[in-house]
Amino acid sequence: MVLPDEKILFTRTINSEALTLSMTHKERLRRALQHQPVDRLPTQINLTATMVKKLAAHFGISSHELPVHLGNYLVRLSISYPERCSAGGYSLYDWWGAGHATSEEGYYINDSPLSDNKDLDAFAWPDPYSPDLLDGATQIMQKYGNEYFVVPNFGWALFERAWSLRGFEQFFMDMALDAGFVEALLDRIVEIQLVLIHRFLEMGVDGGYFGDDYGSQKGLLFSPRMWRNLIKPRLQRMFAPFLERGLPVLLHSDGQIQQILPDLVEIGLTTLNPVQPEVLDHHWLRDHFGDKLSFYGGISTQTILPQGTPEQVKAAVTECVRTLAPEGTGLLIAPSHSLMSDVPIANVEALLNAFRG
Repeated sequence: MVLPDEKILFTRTINSEALTLSMTHKERLRRALQHQPVDRLPTQINLTATMVKKLAAHFGISSHELPVHLGNYLVRLSISYPERCSAGGYSLYDWWGAGHATSEEGYYINDSPLSDNKDLDAFAWPDPYSPDLLDGATQIMQKYGNEYFVVPNFGWALFERAWSLRGFEQFFMDMALDAGFVEALLDRIVEIQLVLIHRFLEMGVDGGYFGDDYGSQKGLLFSPRMWRNLIKPRLQRMFAPFLERGLPVLLHSDGQIQQILPDLVEIGLTTLNPVQPEVLDHHWLRDHFGDKLSFYGGISTQTILPQGTPEQVKAAVTECVRTLAPEGTGLLIAPSHSLMSDVPIANVEALLNAFRG
């Protein structure tokens, strides 16, 4: 991929003995997230389980080899627990007891264990002290921790975790009518997450990764005032252990969250994902937050990747880098979300070619 002036976009000539092309993936990504000079921008491609199978078959490799083949920099650690399905296999239950529809390639909660019961003391909360929770994470850390940037995966971190347990509509009713219950539920979630956070930090992770969607395509799902009262102080508590150690905090939050971006910066957010171009204007983001945040994502999985041509994919990568990383750093360039199986193989190839320069 070459700009009109024939200068390579992804690679830079740096006049510094400290920067060499032998830089590890870990060091390159760490520097990019901190707006420090890098020799080339780090890249990432995350996939749904269905897309993993599709691409592994296409490239003729195992699913375990795929992240390295794709040139990924970020490795996310998850907890280990026995898999449990509903009768008939319609729901796959996560560690917290929420059922995810097995018929969906994405995420859809079809069983919320607290939907009919507000008795938090009677609920069977998961045990964050369980000794074998991090067995899988430890193995991954041992294998990839020296070369790659490793973070714990706190998806469904707080708001999403609460509504997954209570039910989406019901939790919004609770937020409007029973703030005391909502605060108690959120506090229970935070306390469990904090135990896990400290256990991951003891493993030597490189930062924190959180997922918590607050927006729709056009605006926040609830008022900024409600977010500031209920979510902000608790999210700050979960960010704090990473920040106290000087580690970056990455947050995936879908939707139009422009109104609360200053608040997220205030409580220590360092890297914003997914910077979806249909939702948050990249020029606006760079103008208002380019000196406060680094960015992760930027290539649309809503339009360009599933519906565009390979040439349009390449152009989107060029424009994203030009806008969000004009100085050649501050960006982990990636699709805005996990690639689903509706993305043509030709567009995946185009994305990889653009990433490789």
